Amino acid sequence: MARPPPLGELPPGYTPPARPATPQILAGSLKAPLWLRAYFQGLLFSLGCGIQRHCGKVLFLGLLAFGALALGLRVAIIETDLEQLWVEVGSRVSQELEYTKEKLGEEAAYTSQMLIQTPRQEGENVLTPEALDLHLQAALTASKVSWDLNKICYKSGVPLIENGMIERMIEKLFPCVILTPLDCFWEGAKLQGGSAYLPGRPDIQWTNLDPEQLLEELGPFASLEGFRELLDKAQVGQAYVGRPCLHPDDLHCPPSAPNHHSRQAPNVAQELSGGCHGFSHKFMHWQEELLLGGMARDPQGQLLRAEALQSTFLLMSPRQLYEHFRGDYQTHDIGWSEEQAGTVLQAWQRRFVQLAQEALPENASQQIHAFSSTTLDDILHAFSEVSAARVVGGYLLMLAYACVTMLRWDCAQSQGAVGLAGVLLVALAVASGLGLCALLGIAFNAATTQVLPFLALGIGVDDIFLLAHAFTEAPPGTPLQERMGECLQRTGTSVTLTSINNMVAFFMAALVPIPALRAFSLQAAIVVGCNFAAVMLVFPAVLSLDLHRRHCQRLDVLCCFSSPCSARVIQILPQELGNGTVPVGIAHLTATVQAFAHCEASSQHVVTILPPQAHLVPPPSDPLGSELFSPGGSTRDLLGQEEGTGQKAACKSLPCARWSLAHFARSQFAPLLLQSHTKAVVLVLFGALLGLSLYGATLVQDGLALTDVVPRGTKEHAFLSAQLRYFSLYEVALVTQGGFDYAHSQRALFDLHQRFSSLKAVLPPPATQAPRTWLHYYRNWLQGIQAAFDQDWASGRITHHSYRNGSEDGALAYKLLVQTGDAQEPLDFSQLTTKKLVDKEGLIPPELFYMGLTVWVSSDPLGLAASQANFYPPPPEWLHDKYDTTGENLRIPAAQPLEFAQFPFLLRGLQKTADFVEAIEGARAACAEAGRAGVRAYPSGSPFLFWEQYLGLRRCFLLAVCTLLLCTFLVCALLLLNPWTAALIVLVLAMMTVELFGIMGFLGIKLSAIPVVILVASVGIGVEFTVHVALGFLTAQGSRNLRAARALERTFAPVTDGAISTLLGLLMLAGSNFDFIVRYFFVVLTILTLLGLLHGLVLLPVLLSILGPPPEVVQMYKESAEVLSSPAPQGGGLRWGVPSTLPQSFARVTTSMTVALHPPPLPGAYIHPASEEPTWSPAATPAANGPSNLGSRGLCPATG
Repeated sequence: MARPPPLGELPPGYTPPARPATPQILAGSLKAPLWLRAYFQGLLFSLGCGIQRHCGKVLFLGLLAFGALALGLRVAIIETDLEQLWVEVGSRVSQELEYTKEKLGEEAAYTSQMLIQTPRQEGENVLTPEALDLHLQAALTASKVSWDLNKICYKSGVPLIENGMIERMIEKLFPCVILTPLDCFWEGAKLQGGSAYLPGRPDIQWTNLDPEQLLEELGPFASLEGFRELLDKAQVGQAYVGRPCLHPDDLHCPPSAPNHHSRQAPNVAQELSGGCHGFSHKFMHWQEELLLGGMARDPQGQLLRAEALQSTFLLMSPRQLYEHFRGDYQTHDIGWSEEQAGTVLQAWQRRFVQLAQEALPENASQQIHAFSSTTLDDILHAFSEVSAARVVGGYLLMLAYACVTMLRWDCAQSQGAVGLAGVLLVALAVASGLGLCALLGIAFNAATTQVLPFLALGIGVDDIFLLAHAFTEAPPGTPLQERMGECLQRTGTSVTLTSINNMVAFFMAALVPIPALRAFSLQAAIVVGCNFAAVMLVFPAVLSLDLHRRHCQRLDVLCCFSSPCSARVIQILPQELGNGTVPVGIAHLTATVQAFAHCEASSQHVVTILPPQAHLVPPPSDPLGSELFSPGGSTRDLLGQEEGTGQKAACKSLPCARWSLAHFARSQFAPLLLQSHTKAVVLVLFGALLGLSLYGATLVQDGLALTDVVPRGTKEHAFLSAQLRYFSLYEVALVTQGGFDYAHSQRALFDLHQRFSSLKAVLPPPATQAPRTWLHYYRNWLQGIQAAFDQDWASGRITHHSYRNGSEDGALAYKLLVQTGDAQEPLDFSQLTTKKLVDKEGLIPPELFYMGLTVWVSSDPLGLAASQANFYPPPPEWLHDKYDTTGENLRIPAAQPLEFAQFPFLLRGLQKTADFVEAIEGARAACAEAGRAGVRAYPSGSPFLFWEQYLGLRRCFLLAVCTLLLCTFLVCALLLLNPWTAALIVLVLAMMTVELFGIMGFLGIKLSAIPVVILVASVGIGVEFTVHVALGFLTAQGSRNLRAARALERTFAPVTDGAISTLLGLLMLAGSNFDFIVRYFFVVLTILTLLGLLHGLVLLPVLLSILGPPPEVVQMYKESAEVLSSPAPQGGGLRWGVPSTLPQSFARVTTSMTVALHPPPLPGAYIHPASEEPTWSPAATPAANGPSNLGSRGLCPATG
C-alpha cells in the first residue's frame, strides 16, 4: 500500500481551488520495475505471514537443521602443509610438484636443523676463537638428545665395501652431513658421533682418526686397494686431524694439527675464507655464504669480519629412519613403524631447538637462534588452532552490544531478548556453515579458524539489526498477524541483495588460485548463505514470538514477568480534538483513514482520492525548509500528548532515552549533509582521498615473508629475522624430465646448466671447483678412469685380453670401452684403442651413456651423493670385481632411460619479492630456451613453490575485482531494476576498493594472496553499506534532496549498528598473538568497515542527491469536475480538507490507505472492492509505509 506524501511537496505555485472545486489527486506511475519489485515483495510478505503463523514450528525446525549441520565440525580437517596451502591449483608449479612426487615420493630426502649465532652487541665480529667456542658449545649441547645424532643423521654417499670388517667400521664411523664453520678446524670432529674398535688401539673416533695412517696399518691384513682409491678420489686425506685447532693448548689437539707445535691460535677469518670442507675436500665443500653472514672484506677481497655464524644439521627422513632401524634389536619390541619414526624425529627436533636456545648463559656475549622443520610445523599448527577464549569473548561482546542497543525504556518496544537471540542465531548459523564446509570436504586453515568466525559474526548481525529496526517501525495500524510480512516486505529486498552480493564476492574471491584462500573464500560464501537462511527464515520466527510477548504485556528478557508500563495501541478514528485543531506540540499526526482508489485504464495511473476536509497546522521550523519532514509517527505519540494534558502518564522515559540514531539523522545529520556547501566539501574531500589512494597504490609492494606470520617477540621470529638478514640463501634444483634422449642431448644439457648458472641470483661455485652437477661429475669420473686406463695400457698392465694387473680404475675403463650397446654383439675388444669414454667435445658416446651411468653410480657413491642427481628410474646396482675371470663381469646392465634428474643450485640475495620474481623469470626463460632445443626441464624449490604466484597475482586481482564489480552491477540492476542506481553503487564500491588498496600502501601492508582476497571481498562487504541507502532513495518520493534525507532517516541507524557490530566482531582479532592476523586481517578489515560507513552514509547520499535517478512513484495533482464529499463526522471532530489558502510551509499528515488496483493482482495482495463513496469504517485496513510497497501486500489469513 502506498502512503501519500506530505502536502508540503505541493508545487510552490500551486493554488488549490476553492471548495467545492477540484479535490487533491495523487497519482503514481505504475512502471515495470516497480511492479516487478512489488511482485517480489509480495512473495516476501506471504513468507513473513507464513512464518508468523507457524513461528514455533519454524524456529524448532530451523534450530534442528542448523544444529545438525553444525555437527559436521566433528569431521573438520585442518590443513597445515605449506605446499597444500600455498601452491596454486592447476598451475604449472603444482603440475611440476606432482611430477616430482610421482618420481621421487612424497617426502624430502632429509630434514634440516639450523643454528644461527649472532652477537648481542650489534656489529660485533664473530670470527674469533671465543665466538666459535660458544658455537661449538651450543651445537654439542643441542645434539646431545636421547637418540644419538649419529643414529638419525643424514649420511650421504656411504660406499659399498665387500670387506666385512671395513664395511662395519664404515657403518659406525661414516660422518653425518653437518654444514658448519667448525669444519675448518679440528673441533668440527667433536660434532661427529660414532666410534669403532680395533684390537690393540683406543676407540677410533673422528677426533683421533687419520684415514691414511689407518689404511697403512690395515694394509697387511686386508685388500683395501679399492677403498684407498675411493678415499683418494674424495680427497679425504687426514680428515679432521690435519686441520688447525682453535685452542692448540687443548690436550686432545692432535700432533698432526698445523698449529699443534706452534701453540698459536689460528687466524679464524683466514681459515674461513673460501668456506670449509667436510671430511671430503672434493665433494663436501661448504661455501662462505652457507656459514657466514654480514661479511666484510678488504679491497683485495680478503675476508675480515662477519656478524653471524650458521650450522646446519641434516637428519634422515621418516621413511629412511624406519628402513634403517627396521628389524634392529633396539626397535623390535616397540612396534616400529614409519609413523613412530616420524614421531621420534619430531621429538628430537623440538628437543634440539630447546637445548640450543638454552645452551648459552644469558650474560654471554653471543646469542643462539635455533630452528627446525618441526618448529615451522608447530607454528602453523598453533596458527591454525581456534582460540576458544577469543571466540567466546567476541561473541559475548556482541551479545552485550546487541542487548544494550535494542533495550528500550518502554518495555513494549524493548527488544533486548531479540538482540540476544539474533546473535546466538548468527553464531549457530556460522557453526552450521562451517560444519557444512567440513561435510563437503573443504579443509580448514589458519584463515578459517582465526578470522572467519569473527568476520561472519559481524556481517551476519548487520541484517539482524536491519530486520529488528524495521520490525519496530511498522506502519501504524498494521494488524498483528501481518507484522512479520510487513517487515520482510520492506527489508527483505535489501537483505537478499546484500547477501547475494556477499556470496558472489566470496565466490569470485575463490578465483584466486591459492588453495588456502580458495578454501577460505568458499567457506565464507557458504557461511554467508547460512546466515542469509537464518536471517530470512528463523529470525522472523524469533521476532514473531517477541511480538507475542509484547502483545501479552511481558517484560523484555525476563518474559515471565508482566510489564509495569504496558503500551496501549489505540486505533484513532476521525474525530474532533478539542476545538478542532491539532494539539500544541504535535509536529505530525498519524491516523488510520480509508480512501477510495481506482485505476484509470487510459493513463495507467493509480488515483487516490482523500476526504476533502482537513485543517493544516504550520509545523516547527525545518532545517531543510519544505523538503524534509518528520517521519510518520505512531498512535502512541498522539496518546502520549493526550495523556500529558488529561491525566498523569503511567510511565515516563528519560529525555536522553528519546534520542536515537534515526532522530539524529533526521534532525541534524541529513540537514547538514544535504546543504549545497556541505556537498561540495564532501566531494572535494572524497576526491582528495581517492587521489591520495591512487598514489598509495603505487607504494604497495608484493610479498609475504615468514616473519610476517610468526608472532613477534618469540624465539622463532628472532631466528627468521636473523636468517633473512644474514643467510638469504635458497636451495633449488633444475629438474630434467623424461620425454627426450639424454644420451643425444648432452650438449643441450650443458647449455641449460650454463644459462642457469649465469643468472644473477645463482651463487657461482668457487673458481677452483667444478660445477656441482651429476653430468659434470659423471663426465669427469669417466675422464679419470680413461686416464688410468691409458697409463695402464701404456705400461702394459692392461692388454686386449687381460685387465687383472691394471688399476681399479683402469679395469673399469676396460669394461666400458669394450661395450657396443648392441644386444647381438655386446662386446668389441677392438674398441680398446679406437674409442674414448669422452670424446674431444667433452661428450659421452651415446651407446655408452646408460651403461657408463650404471658403473658410475655403483663405483662413485660420494660423487653421486654430492651431485644430488636423484635419478629415476635409479640405475641398477653393479659390483665391480677386478679378479673375476668368468667374463660375466664384463656384461654391464644399461640403466633405463632417465625420467627424472636434477642439477642443484643455490640462490642468493633474495630479499624482496621483486628479487624472487626476477630469479623465477630468469629460470623460466632458461628452461623455455632449453625446451626449444628439445630438453624438458623446470626449476624446483621453495622460491618457485611460494613466490611464483606473484608473477600473475596483480592480473588475477584486477580480473577478479572487475568481474565482481560487473556481477554486482548485474545483481543490483536485476533486483533494483534500475541500472542508474546500480551504476552509482558500483562507482562507490570501486572507489572503496581503490582507497583500501592505497591505504595499504601507506601502512606498508604488502600485497599477497591474503590481501587480494580481502580486497575482492570488500566489494561484497561494501554492498552492506550502500544498497540499503540506495534502495531507500529509489523508493522514496519527492525531490532528490528529500529522498536522500528520507533514505538516511530510514537506514542510518541499522547501517551504523551493522558497522559497529562488524567492528566488534573484528575487535577480537586485535588480540591475536600473530602480528600477521592483526595487520593483514584486523587492520585491513577495520579500514574497510570505516570506509564503507563513510561512503555509504556520506558520499552516496550526496551523489544520489546530485545524480540520483528519478523516483519510481511520482505524485501527480489533477483537477476534476466532480467533487467527492463524505458525510461530516458526527458531533464535530478533526476535519480533513484544504483551506482556501496555503501557508508557506505545511504540516505533514501521514495517512494509511487501502488501495484497490485493477491491474493483475500480485501474490499476497488484498483487493479492496471499489465503491462510489468511501465510508469511514473502524475496520480500515492499514498499509505499507513506503511507495515501494504499492500493491504488494494484503491481509494474512487468520492464524489457525
